[in-house]
Amino acid sequence: MLAGWRGVARTAVSGLGWVSGCSAKRWVSTSWSPVGAAFNVQQQPQHHRWELGKKTGLFGVPELSCPEGFHEAQEKSLQETERLVKKACATPPGPEIVMIFDQLSDSLCRVADLADFAKIAHPNLAFREAAEEACRNIGTVVEKLNTDIDLCQSLRKLLANKDVMASLDPDTRRVAELFMFDFEISGIHLNEEKRRKAVNLNVKILDLCNEFLIGSHLPNKIDKHILPEHIRHNFAVEGNYVQISGLNADSSDDLVREVAYKVFLFPNAQQLHCLEELLTSRNLLAQLVGYDTFAHRALQGTMAKTPEKVMQFLVQLSDKLFTRTLADFEMMSDMKMKLNPMKSKLMPWDHPYYSGVLRAERYNIEPSLYCPFFSLGACMEGLNILFNKLLGISLYAEQPEKGEVWCEDVRKLAVVHEQEGLLGYIYCDFFQRADKPHQDCHFTIRGGRLKENGEYQLPVVVLMLSLPHSTRGSPTLLTPGMMENLFHEMGHAMHSMLGRTRYQHVTGTRCSTDFAEVPSILMEYFANDYRVVNQFARHYETGQPLPKHMVSRLCESKKVCAAADMQLQVFYAVLDQIYHAKHPLGKSTTDILKEMQDKFYGLPYVPNTAWQLRFSHLVGYGAKYYSYLMSRAVASMVWRQCFVQDPFNRAMGERYRKEMLAHGGGKEPMLMVQGMLQKCPSVEDFVDALVSDLDQDFETFFMDSE
Repeated sequence: MLAGWRGVARTAVSGLGWVSGCSAKRWVSTSWSPVGAAFNVQQQPQHHRWELGKKTGLFGVPELSCPEGFHEAQEKSLQETERLVKKACATPPGPEIVMIFDQLSDSLCRVADLADFAKIAHPNLAFREAAEEACRNIGTVVEKLNTDIDLCQSLRKLLANKDVMASLDPDTRRVAELFMFDFEISGIHLNEEKRRKAVNLNVKILDLCNEFLIGSHLPNKIDKHILPEHIRHNFAVEGNYVQISGLNADSSDDLVREVAYKVFLFPNAQQLHCLEELLTSRNLLAQLVGYDTFAHRALQGTMAKTPEKVMQFLVQLSDKLFTRTLADFEMMSDMKMKLNPMKSKLMPWDHPYYSGVLRAERYNIEPSLYCPFFSLGACMEGLNILFNKLLGISLYAEQPEKGEVWCEDVRKLAVVHEQEGLLGYIYCDFFQRADKPHQDCHFTIRGGRLKENGEYQLPVVVLMLSLPHSTRGSPTLLTPGMMENLFHEMGHAMHSMLGRTRYQHVTGTRCSTDFAEVPSILMEYFANDYRVVNQFARHYETGQPLPKHMVSRLCESKKVCAAADMQLQVFYAVLDQIYHAKHPLGKSTTDILKEMQDKFYGLPYVPNTAWQLRFSHLVGYGAKYYSYLMSRAVASMVWRQCFVQDPFNRAMGERYRKEMLAHGGGKEPMLMVQGMLQKCPSVEDFVDALVSDLDQDFETFFMDSE
């Protein structure tokens, strides 16, 4: 998952040793001792190091050695912004205008993106609050700049000068057009009163998004005497109340899951009002600046382009899944009848549990059998091997300066190309801690760009996971799901490292959402290929490789009830589209939920529940939740066409970098897909790719890898 201040469309190691040695020929990145030895660091040559200076704050930003530093960093950014705005307005039409705009974007993003991460992940409350304030202040400035007539005019003069535009290279031309797009969707063409209204709506939307996100995670409480005594211990008890903070989807007790579902999803009037205010405000803003709906505004510039195309994709996929989904639900119903004949009707709280039971029964995929083969050190070494063979890249541990990281178990990796040298830095915030969000995600902290002096500003990102700490007797051990998530997030990181764009505005993952998830999902295919897994999966005590039949069972198990799982994602994506399109008159968000659940999912709506109030992706992925499915379709096509025969094919790896990773958002997303696949896929191609994954052994573990 991507995270970032400007939203997904523009923009995730205690007691362990990563580096065991370094040869003259190869950057060796990762190696843990089985008993959790201290973190050993092989220093890079000095000319490769990120120059931090003696006084160090977060990510090497000197001001951020204390919470108050956010205000200082913010003020410096705003002063630089003011200078660049004046410069842009005084500069005649030419490529320099685009460079100034990009410097302006970079000046704001370098504080705002960092603050967006710190407000979520920093363990110190004072840092989080200061970062939150900086995000809000810079966000307000950005909305004002997006409606600044004089600033827009300087860009408009450039775009109107046909001779100058014809002389610009394609990257510069596209970035100029993207900056103008930002002006247009903010209402630059409106009169002063309406522009002010647009700014106010944007600020209101930011506040509502924050409020909704907080509310989506708050627990619900119920009088403990209402619950049967024998299940109370499954929940947190405070006085006379039981706090229910999740769905308890893994509980083997049907009643526990039912109670959790009904209580956790019980409608909260304040949260319901917040969501409806958010959707209304988004729609008002979209219509104010000239779009039919917020979905039309959000989808401009994506692979899908329009909400009509998205709905065509989702409806066709739902139709193709229909009979498979029914068969999956029938299997789950049979299993529930077998285990609980007194209450055998399949309900929404049963889907995750009984699909898991079926997988376990058929394939014996108990995670504890796999974890010893997936130590964190082994998995990181696997990534290092894959990137080295495919892209000529190695991961290299580097000791952070004091104050540079926000928690002592955060690790810093330099990403080094065999010919090009240092490409950027990845900070690995991998371990569980109190108050840390559980969502695995990738944050852009600093985007890459070509600076005025000819040097390249190296990208900096954070990968955030929630892995268990090592113990006295063993290193951190990952479940197969954790391993796959690690590969997924590292796919985002490589996109950021290899998106060597001239302009920060389109660096790395700062591209359309439905394309940004392609590199990360493609990494899941590598993580499920035995030829890749066999490179690194070793028992942390015996050194025994993970048996091939265990990998095949694991991969086959993922197809059990996979149609129903995909159907659920279709339902979520449809709901997101309907909420951000024209609202059916007189229908509440819960009415729409009930109707779409019946049409696009199949399991019954449960009265007095409001799942949409927990759908936090409505904030970051508003009108774009379909992106996961469309990106998976593209990743599937890329995998089957380019890597299924040889996952270490260097020629295909270089083509992948050249066609898909290098451009960030600097090229139309469908053109990048077309360059990789050598064809322009249709909606039918997307649907067929997803459905065929349910059947084909795309993991290739049956192939002879000898």
